[in-house]
Amino acid sequence: MVYQIYPRSFCDSNHDGIGDIQGIISKLDYLKDLGVTMLWICPMYKSPLADNGYDISDYYDMLEDYGTMKDVDELIAEAKKRNIGILMDLVINHTSDEHAWFQEALKDPDSKYRNYYIFKKGVDGHAPTNWRSVFGGSVWEKVENEDTYYFHAFAKKQPDLNWENPEMRKDIYKMINWWLDKGIFGFRVDAINFIKKDQRWCDGLSACFQFCRNKEGIEDFFHELREETFDRYQCMTVAEAVDVPYDQLETFIGKTGCFSMMFDFMYLNLDITKNEEWFPDQDWSIRAYKDALFASQIEINKLGWAGAFHENHDMPRSLNRLVKNPADRNGKAAKLLGSLLMFLRSTPYIYEGEEIGMINNERSSIDEFDDISSHNQYTRALEEGYSKEEALHFVNRRSRDNTRSPMCWNSSEYGGFSDGKPWLALNEHASEINVEKQINDPDSVLSFYKKAISLRQKNVDLIVDGSFEALDTCDEVVAYRRANDSEEIICINNMSGEEHEVSIDDTYEVLLSNADVNYKDHKYQLSPWQTIVLKK
Repeated sequence: MVYQIYPRSFCDSNHDGIGDIQGIISKLDYLKDLGVTMLWICPMYKSPLADNGYDISDYYDMLEDYGTMKDVDELIAEAKKRNIGILMDLVINHTSDEHAWFQEALKDPDSKYRNYYIFKKGVDGHAPTNWRSVFGGSVWEKVENEDTYYFHAFAKKQPDLNWENPEMRKDIYKMINWWLDKGIFGFRVDAINFIKKDQRWCDGLSACFQFCRNKEGIEDFFHELREETFDRYQCMTVAEAVDVPYDQLETFIGKTGCFSMMFDFMYLNLDITKNEEWFPDQDWSIRAYKDALFASQIEINKLGWAGAFHENHDMPRSLNRLVKNPADRNGKAAKLLGSLLMFLRSTPYIYEGEEIGMINNERSSIDEFDDISSHNQYTRALEEGYSKEEALHFVNRRSRDNTRSPMCWNSSEYGGFSDGKPWLALNEHASEINVEKQINDPDSVLSFYKKAISLRQKNVDLIVDGSFEALDTCDEVVAYRRANDSEEIICINNMSGEEHEVSIDDTYEVLLSNADVNYKDHKYQLSPWQTIVLKK
């Protein structure tokens, strides 16, 4: 079971309002007790924080706010004592514009580092193409005193690396192996399906996704990457690869794929446009979510393995995203979402605070947001003719700051995250939704998560090797069966505010439920947002 930590927001050990490595170390016993066996930690490397650490200026050094390399070594050692592995975040599509390679590239057009990035001459006094970056604006930034532009799929302070250059790739592999030599367990690999660009560099007047994501030839880079790094250490890797068509999965996972597993975003991106705009509000249904989730399970399991998740650092809280009625965003629904996730044929990834049912934090002004994409999406909405109120609504609903606000440990002024004012405003619900209130409560969301994780670990052979079967139910009930030759588990989830009935022909033991189980004549009467896990 993997637990994701956003280090800036997890726990502050030195009272400066910023989470740090020693803060993570101080909570390892909590994570062990929860049942965590792996930690995925978002970037801790040296960075100017234009995109909160996903703009790395030195792969071999730590951000001073977080600590030192000595602290990292201590974290790896202390986690190992508790049988917890460490996954580092590996960002190799781009660097910071403050990285030494890029600085040398700017200084000297003849430097070898100019070819470590993507530089192109302008066309008739304009940028080489009219592509729009992920964060808004052109993908091209003009170099001062040159008729030359550099490429950035994301922010202008995140120039893309040129993966067509074998010398650059060798330096990336050297860095990866250096980290694996330190004893980490593996990597979550950021935006990895962006590394191959369409080399025709033709206009498209659209977001850059169609030109630099999932492009033909990326498999050659993947094969080399795997051979030069991952295979040498038999490490664990999970690919962040948004919008990969299922007929291309073999490039990413399976016997010929590069990665141990991948994240599939198909069942979670129903609320945004194809170009990943946050506006306008996208209509979606539980039926659509269910169909997409089941399709993901079936297609990925044909070849390999997936990391299943409902939250991460780039998303709003799952209670806000998957529970439409605000009145239903409570502990009962939080338990259901955890249960639904835990018994899939996948490795479950839990994001900090998800295990206590944290929800979004409503903000009254765009000035209260730190996230670069929130500001860009707000501006994009205004450009498209939406009012300030509408634009703020879109950002509040979808902002990455929703999951990046500090972890809530107790009911104190700053939620036990810090003794000083946090770098980002504490969640407005911290006094009610926190670890201290739940840790000794047998009916809490936290206690439920512990039970669900324990059940998964006690049935690991069935979960890993068992088949997956989607069960035919009404649109609002998400139910599936996991089975091997001798055992089976059924997970039933009523994702609605109405009662629903589900027929089960055989007799099962109830392993887990978030409400009283009403069973009669081979039928389960499900209350709103009830989950039931059965075993035979």
